[in-house]
Amino acid sequence: FPEVPVLALTATATPDVIDDIQERLLFKEKNVLRRSFQRENLSYVVRHADNKLAELLHLLRSVPGSSIVYVRNRQKTKEVAQILEQEGITATHFHAGLSSLDKQNKQDRWKEGSFRVIVATNAFGMGIDKPDVRTVIHLDLPDTIEAYFQEAGRAGRDGKRAYCVLLYN
Repeated sequence: FPEVPVLALTATATPDVIDDIQERLLFKEKNVLRRSFQRENLSYVVRHADNKLAELLHLLRSVPGSSIVYVRNRQKTKEVAQILEQEGITATHFHAGLSSLDKQNKQDRWKEGSFRVIVATNAFGMGIDKPDVRTVIHLDLPDTIEAYFQEAGRAGRDGKRAYCVLLYN
C-alpha cells in the first residue's frame, strides 16, 4: 500500500536507529520531528548507597505516589517486591518470564492503583503511560544511557515533579 501514510514513533532512538527505521519503512524522504530529552519536571539523582534496600525504602517513604523500581534479573524483582510488601508498601513484580495473562494483570492492577510499586526488569515499559509515576528508581545500572532515559522517562508524564534515582555502590 504505497500511498498509505506511515508514522513511526520512538522516544529514545539514536540517530543511526532513526535512519534505519526510515529506510526499512521506505520513507520517500526523511522527516523527523524531535523533542529534547530534557523534561523540566524530572529531577535526576545519582546516589551512592551502601544499603540500596534501606535507601529504596527511605525514598518510597519520602516521596508519595506510584513508583517503578528497575532491577537486572527476574529473581530480584520478586525478592524486592516481597521486601516492600513486608515493609507495608504495596508492590508487585514484573518480568518477561511471566505468562501474558499474569503480566497484563500485574500491569493493570499497578495502573489502577492496587499496587503502589512495580518492581521490574527492562521487560516492563513498552506502552506504559501512567501519568502519576512520581519515582523511577534503578537499583541496578541499565545497559545503556538510552535505556536509562527511556526507563526514567516513564516518570512524571502528567507534567508534575517526579524523581529519577539511580542507586549505586
